[in-house]
Amino acid sequence: MSWDCGLKYMFSASPALQPGSMCILHDKEDLSRLEMVQRLAKDGCRFLQNHSKGPERTSEPQSDEAVRVCLRERGRDVLVLQRISSEQPTLSASARGGGRKEARNRRFVVVSGTPEKILEHLLNDLTLEEDQGTSQGKESDTLLDDFLLTYPVFMSTSDLCQRHRGKEDRKDAVERKQKVLHLVSQWMALCRDFLRDDEHVKLFMKTLYRYVLDDLYEHPSLEKDVRELQKLYQLHRTHTVDNYSPQRKSKALFHQSSLKENRLQSRGTQRENKEVLCHVYITMDSFLSMRAHGGVVAQELLQAVAERMDVPLGELVLVAVTYNGGRLLLQPQDRVFSDSLRPVGRLHVCRKDLGEVLNPFTDNSELQQRTARMLSLNTWDVAVALTNFDWTIFASIHEQELVYFTFSRHSSSSHTVALELLLQRCNEVQLWVMTEVLLCPTLCKRVQLIKKFIKIAAHCKAQRNLNCFFAIIMGLTTAAVSRLSQTWEKMPGKFKKLFTELETVTDPSLNHKAYRDSFKKMKAPKIPFPPLLLKDITFIHEGNKTFHDNLVNFEKLHMIAETVRLIRKCQKDPMGNGITQKSSTEVRAYIDDLHIIDNQQTLFELSHRLEPRA
Repeated sequence: MSWDCGLKYMFSASPALQPGSMCILHDKEDLSRLEMVQRLAKDGCRFLQNHSKGPERTSEPQSDEAVRVCLRERGRDVLVLQRISSEQPTLSASARGGGRKEARNRRFVVVSGTPEKILEHLLNDLTLEEDQGTSQGKESDTLLDDFLLTYPVFMSTSDLCQRHRGKEDRKDAVERKQKVLHLVSQWMALCRDFLRDDEHVKLFMKTLYRYVLDDLYEHPSLEKDVRELQKLYQLHRTHTVDNYSPQRKSKALFHQSSLKENRLQSRGTQRENKEVLCHVYITMDSFLSMRAHGGVVAQELLQAVAERMDVPLGELVLVAVTYNGGRLLLQPQDRVFSDSLRPVGRLHVCRKDLGEVLNPFTDNSELQQRTARMLSLNTWDVAVALTNFDWTIFASIHEQELVYFTFSRHSSSSHTVALELLLQRCNEVQLWVMTEVLLCPTLCKRVQLIKKFIKIAAHCKAQRNLNCFFAIIMGLTTAAVSRLSQTWEKMPGKFKKLFTELETVTDPSLNHKAYRDSFKKMKAPKIPFPPLLLKDITFIHEGNKTFHDNLVNFEKLHMIAETVRLIRKCQKDPMGNGITQKSSTEVRAYIDDLHIIDNQQTLFELSHRLEPRA
């Protein structure tokens, strides 16, 4: 690990400077470091020291937006910085025992640069525990968070590890080492789930851990950081940190000890514990959306379908239609999902004796029974069950999933499983609303059903679940349902008014202003409408270049990070509470296994069968 992977870029420049002009370095403490200046000169950097005294500078300072500094190395730009002012001053020079007050209050943030230089600047701008409550500490943490959230846009995790391997020869101050450890800790804490099985990260962490233990002899104050590494990365050694205290001089013990990574759960166990939505087709154009665990086997799905459809288990078999058109008969103990939590194919339940797909719509009595069951459920309980279901998925989404989903950096979609699951759920609820309405055979019951869905949508909004709220409203406004004029004419006036008010929130005009204003007023925790978040990130991506003159456009990354951080803000309130409530067992069982028709042509045919075209 390169301990000194950063330089202190504290420059000031006149706004009239043209590209290629020399910058003025006036940080007295930095200038006193001859070694640093010599290294800069060796790298081809050119600086001009400002010898003028402070009182002689009488001109008014330019606004921060106007002051930008360009750092050049070997004739090319490598870093562009912009000056900002902290909102409040840090500790005084006398309180800190130094003269850093001016340098800390007039800071520079990254506009663009090479990945290496951006990371170097963020490291130098990083604050340790004593400064983290100040405005500068918060700004530094935000900029570091921007980088850690969005680095997959312009570099892979492997590249990030490679850029910071290798041990620094010269002796660095303990503060520098602590900054590096803090940066790495932030990275691992933020991206832990994505990095768990990355071989480059494993090698990087083992190497870093060895170097930190080695430096513990010279810097005993690093012991706290070493213990934090052990806790965060679950690194266990045969000998504890106490065996490597400064009093233990024999470094031979270091080489005799073995470094082992202790996984609290095996990779297979982690996969099996994750929840998935499993589509089991019971007709050619309708399926049961079933909540299951990642390690579910065919026998478990068949048992659930048999209970849901009231069919003897012995009559059913599970067939997977593969993506190349082949058919695979799944044995009872065959796993349904691969390691990446993708189904082995499109799952169909068939009868053993007939070899045909099970059809639940054999007569009108079954449809009436289906409608009666839905009408018997309490609308608040249904909204609670829907919200609890969505919250289980939303609470597991990581902010970086939106970045991976938008930029598709990885061919594997394992980094976006939870996000895709929530998007899939939104689509399913919309189709479920359409299915229930269009399978209701009588006019009066259909009116009651639509009234019920309007109330459920209002309850979802009250429970701060905008994902299901949007899904239900969109289901009621689709062409197949909205064309049922006789049904909507029978709707009572107060329900028409309520529906109009709810529909206004989903109005896309003025960039979804109605939704954004309404959502902003809601307190956390809350569930946003994910497609709109992805739309915002896509607009930022399409409207701004990722690179300017071969430099990473960090301003664009900051905008993306600000958008994806909304996930974090929505997931918990200041007390760390979630959004789940107690729900009815009967309602929960019904919501967990929704019966859905996903064929739009079939849905339109059902709609015209209910109310034929005039």
